[in-house]
Amino acid sequence: MVSLLTLWLPILLSAVLVFILSSVLHMVFSYHDNDFKGLPQEDEVMDALRPFSLEEGEYVMPKAANSKDRNSAAYKEKMNRGPMGFITIYPPGPPSMGKNLAIWFVYTLIVSIFAAYVAGVALAPEAHYLQVFRYVGTVAFAGYSLALMQNSIWYNRSWSATFKSMFDGLLYALFTAGMFGWLWP
Repeated sequence: MVSLLTLWLPILLSAVLVFILSSVLHMVFSYHDNDFKGLPQEDEVMDALRPFSLEEGEYVMPKAANSKDRNSAAYKEKMNRGPMGFITIYPPGPPSMGKNLAIWFVYTLIVSIFAAYVAGVALAPEAHYLQVFRYVGTVAFAGYSLALMQNSIWYNRSWSATFKSMFDGLLYALFTAGMFGWLWP
């Protein structure tokens, strides 16, 4: 068993490495450019929504208040008439990239901490590089990728967008695993 505190350096460096890698992937490569479709008549749709002054958050349409409403004829008619959808509303203006990047870095730290914990419990000091790589890589891949499939299953996100993000997660996991394998005590 290896103490979590002993693994502070690979935790920190793998989080930094994933942070840098994700920046490079999103700034240099364009394979995520078509993950979202643009709305037809985008200006008109935005103009139609603007008077509602929607607060930041996630919305669904149509929305049933409870299971009784979900079974009502009026709700079923709304569903049949369409459109049905999920909308995420952001506040006007450019997004706060600083805040988002800070939260992303904290997330990379969390994934690395969980990977370190599992590997630390399962492996001894001086474990072989490939053993460390296998444990850390598996946990990191789970942390970065597996839950993304829920968006395609439940929210109709395109599977191609999900698989591209899972590919990113695989790269993050490989780099995390490599860093831990290299710095394992």
